[in-house]
Amino acid sequence: MDITGSTALITGANRGIGRALVDALLAAGAKRVYAAARDPATIAVADPRVVKLRLDVTDSAAVAKLPEAAPDVTLLINNAGVLDFGAPLETTDESLTRQFAANFFGPLHLAQAFAPVLERNGGGAIANVLTIVALASMPAMAGYNASKAASWSMTQSLRGSLAARGIAVHAVFPGPVDTEMAAAITFPKTSPADVAKAIVAGIAAGDEDILPDPMSAQLYAAWKQDHKAVEKQLAAM
Repeated sequence: MDITGSTALITGANRGIGRALVDALLAAGAKRVYAAARDPATIAVADPRVVKLRLDVTDSAAVAKLPEAAPDVTLLINNAGVLDFGAPLETTDESLTRQFAANFFGPLHLAQAFAPVLERNGGGAIANVLTIVALASMPAMAGYNASKAASWSMTQSLRGSLAARGIAVHAVFPGPVDTEMAAAITFPKTSPADVAKAIVAGIAAGDEDILPDPMSAQLYAAWKQDHKAVEKQLAAM
């Protein structure tokens, strides 16, 4: 889609990739950016094209009402998410519920709320920010892997469901990014600004699967060639 003149809604827009996406979309010529976060006061941007919104993506009632505040959206970027560390035999139901609420049900409910908006506005796009470990899991992040893998499956279903309505659906698979959420991860990390620019470029190019950093591109290529080898590689980390 053409980013120039578009109206975007970004969840989790107060930090990390979400905050960088605000800048990247403005730089690419977006007409308006709705920046959503649980506390809009933490969104440090003063551009008049940015509209700050209060949103907890796990609050389904608030999500359902959000189109009233953002009726002109043509691009939805589901970026908000949570990460709890824990191997599968150690993780708790509470942790799993928290991660699935933000990482799976949040993007699903937002897609349900905004698909009619996008269609009414002449079509557009939805981009779900997932993770490269949605393809092959790392044991120390079992709940995160599972919730993002479920969201990847849902993303594919949305793609098939919305194509005839003029809505493109993108899956974004970042590797380690230098954000607060990934502070405990010791791998080399890509800056949020570079990742955000790559995401916006991928949406503009119509790429269904967006690999926004060197590590994700490398792992994705290896996974396509031999997914079992990548599974074993990540299982050993």
